[in-house]
Amino acid sequence: MRLFSVLLAGILFVSVTGWDTDFEEAKKKAEKEHKFILLNFSGSDWCGPCIRLNDQVFETTVFKDYADNNLVLVNADFPRLRKNQLPKEVQKKNDKLADQYDRDGIFPYTVLLNAEGKLLRSWEGLPNATAEEFTRQINTAINARN
Repeated sequence: MRLFSVLLAGILFVSVTGWDTDFEEAKKKAEKEHKFILLNFSGSDWCGPCIRLNDQVFETTVFKDYADNNLVLVNADFPRLRKNQLPKEVQKKNDKLADQYDRDGIFPYTVLLNAEGKLLRSWEGLPNATAEEFTRQINTAINARN
């Protein structure tokens, strides 16, 4: 029953916020839809800057509108509370992503990638930017690569 609750919570998180948890599927989607990937490493239940980034940037209309048209969003979450633990297969995928893109274990850490997974830009910690400015930074990085 607990696993079902965790899986259901993960499904609700993805469907409500638009963030995926499967990087390989995100790469396929990005390639098919000609989009870029924004991968965010977060500690959703313990990292204050992660929570602020979500509230002040990712949940804003300006960011969501931009993301809908240009990005495939992937969240690699590392919760600490027992009640928020992810299914083992999701945690293994997140660990693999951290080994590849966030070796220093920075939270939050956000990376912009092309559909093949090549790093285009990264942001360490909570960006010192409004949602509008952060969205412009993403757009500038994308335009510089096209």
